[in-house]
Amino acid sequence: AFFWLVSLLLSSLIWFIAVKASDPRDEPLQKGLLIFGVMFSVLLQEAFRFLYYKLLRKAIEGLVALSEDGCSPISIQQMAYVAGVGFGLMSGAFSMINLLADALGPGTVGIHGDSQLYFLTSAFMTMVLIFLHTFWGILFFHGCEHQRWWEITAVVVMHLAVSGSTFCNPLYVGSLVPSYLLMATAAAWAYLLSGGSAQN
Repeated sequence: AFFWLVSLLLSSLIWFIAVKASDPRDEPLQKGLLIFGVMFSVLLQEAFRFLYYKLLRKAIEGLVALSEDGCSPISIQQMAYVAGVGFGLMSGAFSMINLLADALGPGTVGIHGDSQLYFLTSAFMTMVLIFLHTFWGILFFHGCEHQRWWEITAVVVMHLAVSGSTFCNPLYVGSLVPSYLLMATAAAWAYLLSGGSAQN
């Protein structure tokens, strides 16, 4: 969770500097900066996921050196799951905090012209991102562990696709349906990589 927070802080700082250095009246530029900020944030999150993998790999090597039987008490799959859940829960917490801040006022979203489904769809999007981060953690660590760079690339592309789909809002079908389809794909893939099969 800490690594996700640091990546968010750095990407927010870069986006903030870019927005302050630009003309606030230039709407196309501001939209472009928002898209840049989201995509840069995704890439930074994945870079920090890789750094976290490297740190955990060193920790496991240290545990193996200290253990009597030469085995680590924690597997890389367990670490991947915990790292993914940490990234997901922190991402979800920040999404919900922003949502609740909108709900407190002074006005309430949805009363005058905004979609009445804003809070509901935001909650569903937060849920899918928590699950996706969990599955992405498993896929990413598996790719790093077995040097399958295409798995890492697939995680980055899925993350960019889900984040990019949110620009379809307020047409919520354009972001929710693809995100849930990607979640089902990532869940099945992570299940198979973790040793699951149709029999079990």
